[in-house]
Amino acid sequence: MKNKNYILACIALMLSFSVFSQQGKQKRADTLFNKFSFVKAAEVYRELIQNNYNKDYATRQLADCYAYLRDPRNASRYYKNVVKQENVPIEYYYKYAQSLRGMKKYDESQVWLKRFKDSGGVVSANDFSKDINFITSVFGAKQQYFLDRVRFNSKYSDFGAFEHDGKVYFASSRDEGVSIKRLYGWNEQPFLDVYVTDVGSKKNVDHTGKIKGDVNSIYHDGPVTITKDGRTMYFSRNNFTEGVEVKDKKGLTNMKIYRATLVDGLWTNIEDLPINSDDFSTQHPALNIDDTKLYFTSDRPGTKGGSDIWVININPDGTLTELQNVGDVVNTENAEGFPFINNEGVLFFSSDGHTGLGLLDIFATIKGEDDDSIVDVINLGVPVNSNKDDFSFAMNPNGITGYFASNRQGGRGSDDIYAFHRKPVLHVEGVVTDAINTNPIANSVITLYDDNGNEIANMVTDENGYYQINIDRNKDYKIVASQDKYIDDYRTFTSKNIQTELTTITANLLLNPEPNVIKLAELNTIYFDFNKYNIREDAALELDKIVNLMQNDYPEMVIRIESHTDSRGNLTYNDKLSIDRANSTYEYLISKGIAPERITEHQGFGERRLTNGCEDGEDCEEEDHQLNRRTQFIVVKME
Repeated sequence: MKNKNYILACIALMLSFSVFSQQGKQKRADTLFNKFSFVKAAEVYRELIQNNYNKDYATRQLADCYAYLRDPRNASRYYKNVVKQENVPIEYYYKYAQSLRGMKKYDESQVWLKRFKDSGGVVSANDFSKDINFITSVFGAKQQYFLDRVRFNSKYSDFGAFEHDGKVYFASSRDEGVSIKRLYGWNEQPFLDVYVTDVGSKKNVDHTGKIKGDVNSIYHDGPVTITKDGRTMYFSRNNFTEGVEVKDKKGLTNMKIYRATLVDGLWTNIEDLPINSDDFSTQHPALNIDDTKLYFTSDRPGTKGGSDIWVININPDGTLTELQNVGDVVNTENAEGFPFINNEGVLFFSSDGHTGLGLLDIFATIKGEDDDSIVDVINLGVPVNSNKDDFSFAMNPNGITGYFASNRQGGRGSDDIYAFHRKPVLHVEGVVTDAINTNPIANSVITLYDDNGNEIANMVTDENGYYQINIDRNKDYKIVASQDKYIDDYRTFTSKNIQTELTTITANLLLNPEPNVIKLAELNTIYFDFNKYNIREDAALELDKIVNLMQNDYPEMVIRIESHTDSRGNLTYNDKLSIDRANSTYEYLISKGIAPERITEHQGFGERRLTNGCEDGEDCEEEDHQLNRRTQFIVVKME
């Protein structure tokens, strides 16, 4: 009996030690998690699950670890088990939906978003079910961006590529070529440093590629932006100055933006900016085209979500004033970051709070027509965006090439830099006007045809007679304008062999009023005797017909008078003679009661518009010269 009791006591003691051991593991895992050491924390949580200790809790924590590590495949694997648990917080429905989206399982993701919403969860702008055609429209949209190879990626994290003066600056955790690496607990990679290489270089970039000077520290440094004159750099860095790391009340080392100046080829004179604080993060600097505004990411007080895009003015003396949040159109309840402003003043940024394809997607802003206010954002679509994280977008001054980063499959490291070239959307645009009075014609029907006569698109002009239609490059087209009471007009044009930078082809169209053939045939041409401008008897009869037509049949008709001579006599004399003929015609019609405002012009063109070949030096019969001594009537307005 004593032996039996001894054995039971030993078993109880072993179980007690086992429980204490597992409790210690959970405490260690939670400590690592709270210190953002997610790789090591995940290892311990997996051990707890294998040992079946507090399994539900460990599974939730492990799934969150993978979510923070931007690994949707493993995150969804464990969230799938989490959402089956009893009394699970509904936030895990949302987390599971997000991880499924990162796996391109969009339909299944919508199911869990709906369950989250039906369970009382508040669905933010990230709910792409608000636009049920979003996925189809993004994948079906005409591709604008095309990926190019980047040769300086490493097996570690590389991002933030920024091109300036023939060099590419970027942030990387490679630290290749050094014997001792300091690891960042979050992902167990070396800390970031700022590197530089030549544009188009095919060489590997090792530790010798780090920028020279005082920018790189023993903690995270980068990404960067540089002023147009190349003398000032703004860069992100952990809160680390003069060898001292500063932590906030939670024990976290936040990010700050610092300013450096270039002195004898070295980036030095590091300056801590007043927008920074020990209590929140400020990072991802970006400059506008004239270096008068600094855009950045921050979770400072006043931030709507996890992080927002902010902007502040840079004064000529370098001081910073008028800090502003860029607003709710850009910033959501989730995270926004990595701002960039191109030469046209368009703000690009990354977000997991707007309708997207995966985790972080890259977006561009749309400005209002009357001011610079941001009225909407658009997803850049594939292949810039994927089901993973896509961020740190930058466009070169040519507006055609640039860089972004992604942790998508197929890359060399955890985050890789991707180069792109862009083929901007091309469109044909123009204005449809009345050929007589040059007024714009609203509601004209515009029809676009390809070179085989197939109708591609149609639309109507706006109140200003304006139209715009997107077209493909390297094709031939025909465009036709139609409107009631007008004769159709058309243009042929081509988009072949045009510069990539060109985004607009102009094709204006003129519509002539469709005449009432029977009635307007009575606006006969009148003729004059040689070297005379008096109204002949036969001409008076024709003019009386015009008076009758304008007074009785078309009381709103407006006309224009054009008079001419034959080629005999010198040019100056004939110009004056034709003006005299126009004046005598005009005066006759006015004398018969036609209001002056119904005759817009009465002009003389001399011998400049002959109807036949009877030019100076030609032997012509008198009846041929007679055809040139004339006044004609042009209908400007019918009704």
